[in-house]
Amino acid sequence: MAIINYLASTFFKQPPIFLGLVALIGLLVQGKSFSDCLKGTVKTIMGTAILFKAVNLLADSVSPLSNAFAKLYQLPVENVFDPNAAWNLLGEYGTTIGIVLVASFVINLIVARFTPIKNIFLTGHIYFWMSYLFVGAGVQAGLSGTMLLVFAILFLSIYIIVTPALMRPLVKNLTGQDSFTIGHTATMYCLIGAGVGRIFKDKSKSTEDMQLPSYLEFLRDTTITTAIVMTLIYVVTGLLIGNESATAIFGSAGGIYAIGGATYDLFTFSIMAGITFGGSLAILLMGVRMMIGEIVPAFKGISDKLIPNAIPALDIPMVFPYAPNALMIGFVVSMVTSIATIVILASTGNLQYAVIPLVIACFFDIAPGAIFANKEGGRLAVVITSVLSGVIMVFLIIGSIALFKETTAGFNQLYGGNGFSLWSLISYWFGQLFG
Repeated sequence: MAIINYLASTFFKQPPIFLGLVALIGLLVQGKSFSDCLKGTVKTIMGTAILFKAVNLLADSVSPLSNAFAKLYQLPVENVFDPNAAWNLLGEYGTTIGIVLVASFVINLIVARFTPIKNIFLTGHIYFWMSYLFVGAGVQAGLSGTMLLVFAILFLSIYIIVTPALMRPLVKNLTGQDSFTIGHTATMYCLIGAGVGRIFKDKSKSTEDMQLPSYLEFLRDTTITTAIVMTLIYVVTGLLIGNESATAIFGSAGGIYAIGGATYDLFTFSIMAGITFGGSLAILLMGVRMMIGEIVPAFKGISDKLIPNAIPALDIPMVFPYAPNALMIGFVVSMVTSIATIVILASTGNLQYAVIPLVIACFFDIAPGAIFANKEGGRLAVVITSVLSGVIMVFLIIGSIALFKETTAGFNQLYGGNGFSLWSLISYWFGQLFG
């Protein structure tokens, strides 16, 4: 039990270390020199750490915006569930989560070794939180003891084996290679994007071929475009909610950008928030390039010697460089659509829970789906995919809050609307059969 707890709190909960060890094992299996092993391991850990720091910066820059939207659309502030229940569950069932992690990873390795499904799930943070959510679904369904363990291990094993397998042909078609697949909560939106794209089949009008006037060429740089869009969103939202509310919401977050204190200025804050978001995206892409440059060759050593033909299932930013224009369009369109959906539900009295616009889900889950939509069906497919996904995201949040009020509702309220919510709902419904 001590070993399991140690693995759960280090290797599986710290993706940089976990992936670094994977790289080290791959390099050792290939018989690389000490120098090559050290360099490959450190660069993998460093690239992954950079990626996650960038994700944290992105989250910091958009969290005040989510609070502002909640104020703007007068969403319910009183919760019918205890928001701390989600985090209490993590502490109470930490050992169970650890056992589920280790057991499902072993099952993943066995399946990859002896079946045609040759992918190993290496997106550590998604892996950890999915284990947590499946345990929460079992608890919510009334399971305990051995039954809870079996239930959570079964669903986590299915998730980490099946979803990367579904993504593999899409990634191969997008990248032109079969060296990795995706293990992420964006899978459902990527499948929607590819499906919509195949309906339209207009690859000739790609978002990446969009010709901008010479004075707008700077918009082709994703980081600059992102910074400008986010700045405008902050300014408009701040003006709509009024100076007093903007000061209360944005002012409390001013310390993030070192502009806090007695003086508050909406435009200064908005510029810094937008620049931080764009800069964080640039850092994220740098981390991705550093990580993939080491982890893919290292993993090849494992697959060739221990699990022939296996490939790693990695984080969703791996596909960002393949269609940055589609990524940005998907992000903006899904943001607008999800906000409009929330407004319509709130104005008609059908919004019973504190649902806030999830900027992170729009960027990291829906926007990647637009990349696959563009690959299959061009610009129109990108827009339709983003609109459809924006609506689906809101209803997934509502559903996952309604059913998990005693367990993981607080988590889904902040980070759901994607595979987290979808698989929580699926496992809950099956849990009713066991419970």
